[in-house]
Amino acid sequence: MSHVWKSIAGTVVLCLLQYCQLSAQDTARYRGMTVNLDEVIVAAKRIGFDVNSFIKLVEDDTTFYRAFKNLHIVGFDAVNDIQILDKKAAVQASLFNKTHQDVKGRCRTMQVSDEKVTGDFYTRKGNYNYYTAELYANLFFTKGTVCVDESGESPERSNGSLARHKAQLKQLIFNPGKPIRGVPIVGQKVAIFNSEVMRFYDFSITAQNYVDGTPCYVFTAKTKPGLNRIDRADVVIDELITWFNKDNFEIVGRKYDLSYKTMLFDFNVKMNVQMTRFNDLLIPSLVTYNGTWNVPFKKRETAIFVAKFLNFTAAQ
Repeated sequence: MSHVWKSIAGTVVLCLLQYCQLSAQDTARYRGMTVNLDEVIVAAKRIGFDVNSFIKLVEDDTTFYRAFKNLHIVGFDAVNDIQILDKKAAVQASLFNKTHQDVKGRCRTMQVSDEKVTGDFYTRKGNYNYYTAELYANLFFTKGTVCVDESGESPERSNGSLARHKAQLKQLIFNPGKPIRGVPIVGQKVAIFNSEVMRFYDFSITAQNYVDGTPCYVFTAKTKPGLNRIDRADVVIDELITWFNKDNFEIVGRKYDLSYKTMLFDFNVKMNVQMTRFNDLLIPSLVTYNGTWNVPFKKRETAIFVAKFLNFTAAQ
């Protein structure tokens, strides 16, 4: 058991040195939150592991966002598989292709191969016929040459509603648990660390190995069972699970389960993101999505997609 305690002690010291310097106000922010701990976390807590500090790390993490931005500065191969389903869950349109990204300096280009298209995936003018496909392309495909500025940001390739919804989607993915500006009704309901929202959730911190064997601390927020109809109407994030590497507290995986329903619109979305490392960079290796949504003036859209990123190369 000595090596176990040594590992726990080392992790706690790293946490205390790098992440756990909280003010009294920060600590009070999570007062009233009940967090279930497994025996490993309980043991770590006895020798200094600060639960409030770890939760703040979850809320304030930026490594996940940085990982997606890193896709703009490395070369890679990708396999893209997007399927649009009809009311009977049969495939009515699809796109499968392989892409290869080259990066020279701050600029990237992308080549497409092995493309297979079915149904009405594209319009007659060659545009995307489905909103999910358009968002996917906006996030993961590159047309022509695209360059990043000194901060690593790329210029927006679209204006209007798509750009706005893309920004809101990125905020939900990269900063889960924080309110989303400009989204009526739902925007404040995703703020699971807000005292008015956290009461609808069961929280836990456990020690588990990720699917690739990486030892992790796992933070889970899950809707409490048996909520009445009124309280359930205030819930958007049904479940959020984040795996943190024990050695450096980087996110190695995240899983989402989101849903909401009103008379005007509804959605039910499940996402899973797995990370990998290349040249000391954290980078997504797998993104999966299974979701349906229905908004005014548009047909209900149900889609499944899988994005795999591999064979990373450094910029030339």
